[in-house]
Amino acid sequence: MEFRLLGTVSVDTRTGPLPLGPAKRRSLLAALLLSANTPVSIARLTDSLWDDEPPLHARSVIQGHVSRLRALLVGADAEAYGVELITLGDAYVLRVPETLLDSQRFEELLVLAREQRSPADSALMLKEALSLWQGPALTGAFAGPPLQAAAHSLEESRLAAVEQLAHAYTALGEHSRAAAVLRAEAVAHPMRESLAAALMTALYRAGRQSEALDWFHRTRRLLADELGIDPGHELADAYALILRGTPGPDAPTDRPDDSTGGAKPRPGTEPRPGTEARPGTEPGAGVKAGIVAEAWAGADSTSGPPLPRSAVPHPLVGEPHPTDLLPRAPRGFHGRGAELAALSRAAAGEAPVCLVTGPAGVGKTALALQWAHRNSAAFPDGRLFADLRGFSDTGEPTLIEVLREFLLALGVAPRRIPESAPAAAALFRSLTDRRRLLVVLDNARGSATVRQLLPGGTDCVTLVTSRHRLEGLIASDAARPVPLDVLEPQDGTALLAGVLGEERVLAEPVAARRLAGLCGGLPLALRVTAARLAGRPQRTLAGLADELADERSRLTYLAVDDTGVSAALRLTVQQLPPDAVHQFTRLGHHPGSHVDRHTAAALAGTDPVAAAAALERLATAHLVTETAPGRWVLHDLVRLYARGLDPASGPEALVGVLDHYIATALAAADTAEPGGEPCFVLPDDYHRPAAVQDFTDRAAAMNWLAAERDDLARAAVAARAAGLDDRAWRIILLQWPQVVWRVRDGWAPLLELALDAARTEHDPYAESRVINLLGWVLTEEGRSAEAVALLERSLDLARQAGDRLGEATALINLAIVQAEQGGLDTALKGCALAVDLAREEADAHTEMLALQHLSRMQLTANRPQEALHSARTALDLGPEHEEVARRVLLLTVSGEARLALGDEEEGIRMLDLAAAEAERAEYDQGAVRALEALLRVTARAEYRRRYEEAVGRLAHDG
Repeated sequence: MEFRLLGTVSVDTRTGPLPLGPAKRRSLLAALLLSANTPVSIARLTDSLWDDEPPLHARSVIQGHVSRLRALLVGADAEAYGVELITLGDAYVLRVPETLLDSQRFEELLVLAREQRSPADSALMLKEALSLWQGPALTGAFAGPPLQAAAHSLEESRLAAVEQLAHAYTALGEHSRAAAVLRAEAVAHPMRESLAAALMTALYRAGRQSEALDWFHRTRRLLADELGIDPGHELADAYALILRGTPGPDAPTDRPDDSTGGAKPRPGTEPRPGTEARPGTEPGAGVKAGIVAEAWAGADSTSGPPLPRSAVPHPLVGEPHPTDLLPRAPRGFHGRGAELAALSRAAAGEAPVCLVTGPAGVGKTALALQWAHRNSAAFPDGRLFADLRGFSDTGEPTLIEVLREFLLALGVAPRRIPESAPAAAALFRSLTDRRRLLVVLDNARGSATVRQLLPGGTDCVTLVTSRHRLEGLIASDAARPVPLDVLEPQDGTALLAGVLGEERVLAEPVAARRLAGLCGGLPLALRVTAARLAGRPQRTLAGLADELADERSRLTYLAVDDTGVSAALRLTVQQLPPDAVHQFTRLGHHPGSHVDRHTAAALAGTDPVAAAAALERLATAHLVTETAPGRWVLHDLVRLYARGLDPASGPEALVGVLDHYIATALAAADTAEPGGEPCFVLPDDYHRPAAVQDFTDRAAAMNWLAAERDDLARAAVAARAAGLDDRAWRIILLQWPQVVWRVRDGWAPLLELALDAARTEHDPYAESRVINLLGWVLTEEGRSAEAVALLERSLDLARQAGDRLGEATALINLAIVQAEQGGLDTALKGCALAVDLAREEADAHTEMLALQHLSRMQLTANRPQEALHSARTALDLGPEHEEVARRVLLLTVSGEARLALGDEEEGIRMLDLAAAEAERAEYDQGAVRALEALLRVTARAEYRRRYEEAVGRLAHDG
């Protein structure tokens, strides 16, 4: 007997799990087990079973559940194990040996792991402890506040154990294994900085520096977007370690280990037939445990499926007999532990339909067959299999053909099989009504065919695989989807080793990982790659990796005979409607990593509504994946295939998406900085998109610029490569609101690309505008000499182009550098000239900018009255919602000027207002400046605390 809290709340016995019934009874059991051998009051149980006002008859409900639970334990002969549920006054006690409770064994193993001197022994203990988990703690229970707290505590212990296991692997020098352990948890808990930091360090020490840095930037963006905070010290320290190139004290080379799937098991260590982990005892299992237990009793698992016990003779077939149409188990199967466990969970219940979905070549059939063979004992009446060929050149079999094969396998004489499909389906349901069968329906294209092939018995399990999501089957038959994604890198490398042999992969570990990456974790691509190498022992893995690195020929190398990635994708694409095919081919020419409906529409030359419908159709066929609401991505190999379907449309699609980015970035800049002067005129051959995304406020616009930063950079690079330099510099320059907001966030290389594009165009206007922004960025980065040289050139270019506002901006930026270098008088003259130019052009935005910097310089020159006048004039130019950073800085100058003029009360008020506005807008640099000025005149503890918090946030900026 075993009591489980680490997963679904359950009680396992020799004959299967006890039928605990409703969630509240499981909650009662969970509450008693969490305080095992200790009285639990009625009041405590009430809190656990209801999270709001309990009913008046709550005590009676609890008593009823206790009575039923006690009867279940007595029926399972629990007393023989020392288990007893007793009443003590106004409380209940569940007496149970701690060895029977998985949460207690988990904690004991953690203690033992901490006591081990050897990291290898500690890792063994921790792996055993984590294997006790079969899902989120207390699943299936009604989560009242006490149980929620307990589940959270257990989950924290599990995450701590995961981090300890990764640390043990690190101590052993097995950094890839540490990364593998941490990655899944870091994905599931993206806000847990300790996990992200540990994963970054493990990836870096495993030689995967780019992945480590990518993980940091993803986490940094997520923390900023979701919580509005910067990374903490632990994450920042890990990032600094990577940037410094410090390997750490324990960074030896990784070595493979059988337990991670990194190498093929040694001969003689493979499990013997019949000794596999039994369903219901492996992590995540739970497939009809009662059926499994009955199948174990009196059945030799090495002698084939046991004879049926529950089936009764049918008039058309006589004595029932087990049947097996299942193909052999897949060879070289690796990984997929989470998906196998998910299938086991999905297969529990009454007449479940399990739906394995995923793109072509991802291994859906292999997963289904692997699970079916592992769980054969659960189906004593046999296993049926049909390839529905929903994605095949040969076409789908007729429904009557499949039913005829099933009925023959079930013992129906050929002459007794009905000729019509509805009659045959009815007979099939009748024959399976009281049997325990597994029905595997592979490669299903639509829900209608599957429905006709569902068995009639409540003890039957149907396992369906499809490239489509089959949402109709989910709606009509409560099918439980198990989505399948590409393999993790370590499992991809293990798959190569399973085909090529461990020695060959170990001889070139770096090349093996590179091959797995170039195959994108797609099992079909990995198998084709292994097949190419297997027949050519003289070829190196590195050589084939070099060939695959060329995108133009990658799909050609990923094909052997009639098998390959292109062939598999072709069968999916050929069934799409024309509009979806058109959208798919255009997606292949997208230079970015993801699309939304506006981007897709620009690529295809349609409107966002039509693009969204096409994307949904492509997502249904698993050709694109929706990673967030309204955000789709393509697998690299799918992208290459799509691009090759219509290469001639590439230039048109690229121009369309570049102009979409220009139009959207213009809208974002206009929303983020209302009243600002447009950066440029549009290109002569500019194509306005059918619809441009609308931004409701500054925050939405800035969020879009931040989220699209990487794709905007990719688009600019693609524009340069295609000779569209007029688009390249515009796309980069339009990000100026984000550059201003996050000036120390590494913008210089991108702006230098824009400068190259502008120079290629021989456009002095563009070159001047780009230099103005680049010069300011270089100034903020402390590269003053480079900034001066550029900005002096910008003045000449602006005058040459007749761009008076560009000349004013150049004067402002040049004055900032001159003031820093001690040329305050020159800087003041430059800023004053910029004010005059802006006024002549009637551009309040540029005038306000010039006045902002002029006021700061006047204050530095000890001319506070002039500084106050300039700041007041600037504030009068802009409305209250004027760009926050500028308003904060002007208020700060005004406050400091008041202090210099002896008006301390008003100066403190204005500085306090500036600091508060900066803090609300998360403008930490402005907050630091205002609070610093306040602390010079008052030592209030509140200002000190706010100052230190702002400085702490700034420490990790950029």
